Amino acid sequence: MTGMVFGVGTGVFLIALVWIVAFVLTILLSRTTGIIKLSIVPVLLLALIITLILLFFPRGSEVPSPVKEVQIVDTFFIGRYVLLSVVCVVFLAALFMLLPLHLLEPVYAKPLRTH
Repeated sequence: MTGMVFGVGTGVFLIALVWIVAFVLTILLSRTTGIIKLSIVPVLLLALIITLILLFFPRGSEVPSPVKEVQIVDTFFIGRYVLLSVVCVVFLAALFMLLPLHLLEPVYAKPLRTH
């Protein structure tokens, strides 16, 4: 089964496209006046017929062919955790170096005015 996107085939996208076009045509035709407004019914019936044809007569098999599972191996596992630990240590060191400057900021007394 080729042409799979997000785990579904092209038929699902065709059905979605048919109903989106039918919805847009229904919205556009609902704004008209007179007998043209009644053409909403054939548009919806045509979308329904196309949907039923796509559902009852699929081109592919119902059971997908077995796919060989690919095993993913992370070769940089240890290096990534070493890098993460170094970044955490540097962040904590910078935080503790900034903390005394923020908390221990000197507060100077204002001089009294003498007349």
